[in-house]
Amino acid sequence: MNQHERVLVVFPHPDDEAFSSSGTIKLFTKSGAPVTYICGTLGQMGRNLGNPLFATRETLMDVRKKELTDACKVMGIEDLRMFGLHDKTVEFENEELLADRIEAVIKEVKPTLLITFYPKHGVHPDHDAMSNAAVIAVKRLPKEEQPTIYGKAILKNSVELLGEPDITIDIKEVALDKLNAIKAHRSQTESWIETMEQALEANSPEVEDWLYRETFWTYNV
Repeated sequence: MNQHERVLVVFPHPDDEAFSSSGTIKLFTKSGAPVTYICGTLGQMGRNLGNPLFATRETLMDVRKKELTDACKVMGIEDLRMFGLHDKTVEFENEELLADRIEAVIKEVKPTLLITFYPKHGVHPDHDAMSNAAVIAVKRLPKEEQPTIYGKAILKNSVELLGEPDITIDIKEVALDKLNAIKAHRSQTESWIETMEQALEANSPEVEDWLYRETFWTYNV
């Protein structure tokens, strides 16, 4: 994991990073690569309030902020940037202004790798809006300053449209770290975690896809 010296992660919601790329992130931080994470919102419109309930619609933002901080500790992320956008409205933000904010962070930390959703393959409008703005920010830079972009594509037909992933990363050595990063987002993931722990104990094939490898497509600007 030493190929990239500095990594920037850009996602709109707390827990996006945990499900999509926390194993890869942990491998980078373990290797000594600094990782900066831009989280666009604090997930105040998240569909879950805990299971059993322990949050309210009014308290969920603070709950998820704490969960995000805890997940970052698991992943080894020391530089977390919370943009404070409103959940489920990122698609209505001024794209160029959002790109300005991302560009400012890029110029500051000078990443050699950027991890985000693959534009138009993120399923959720916030996912696509955040990744679009990240790509706009990268396109503004001189070619020699542009980081490589790893895009996480999660449409059901992404492989059909994009071909097989360009990057497959074996994360088995940090699988428990990924599980713990997902666990940190307890309000949203508690019921899912129970299912995954049972699958892990049973050595189910789905564990291979969720906890033992992460795949990305390289996005060319």
